[in-house]
Amino acid sequence: MAKVLYITAHPHDDTQSYSMAVGKAFIDSYKEANQNDEVVHIDLYRENIPQIDADVFSGWGKLQTGKGFEELSSEEQAKVGRLAELSEQFVSADKYVFVTPLWNFSFPPVMKAYLDSVAVAGKTFKYTEQGPVGLLTDKKAVHIQARGGVYSEGPAAGMEMGHRYLSVLMQFFGVPSFDGIFVEGHNAMPDKAEEIKANAIARAKDAAKTF
Repeated sequence: MAKVLYITAHPHDDTQSYSMAVGKAFIDSYKEANQNDEVVHIDLYRENIPQIDADVFSGWGKLQTGKGFEELSSEEQAKVGRLAELSEQFVSADKYVFVTPLWNFSFPPVMKAYLDSVAVAGKTFKYTEQGPVGLLTDKKAVHIQARGGVYSEGPAAGMEMGHRYLSVLMQFFGVPSFDGIFVEGHNAMPDKAEEIKANAIARAKDAAKTF
């Protein structure tokens, strides 16, 4: 039995969001094909995702100098403890499904905060004399992204940075399999929006069966 983290970063649900609609189609198809797997939905807009701030740095610093967790302030304990929970949950999973819109060429800020929480030396990667080495070499991931414009070709090609960032990070973590499912152009071509959405949903359902 595999454990899948279904990680969504959108304030709207599948009835309002193209990325969430395609993501739902993917995960529903996956569940149907893998009924014994555990799927955990992490809705980043409803979860407690601490940002790495002064409290976190202070708490980490105290732990590194040998102080016990109980010696941290209540704010430090809450944030450092939660970050540890998130990173442990991430490492314990076998597969990752990231669902985001493309906002200002990237993804919503809460996704960056989440990725910061799991980019932990000794858990997702390690430092060696030859440089950093990823530790998640037995995992796989997919990114489902909605782009209102067209970024795969034309004048905006190369401007998309959300999927590119995730691709670099997954490579850094050592994840050997990382794919993308994109729904794009629905805002630029509103007359074709439903067709674009339907095609992306069909591709997502097919991809989920072999994920």
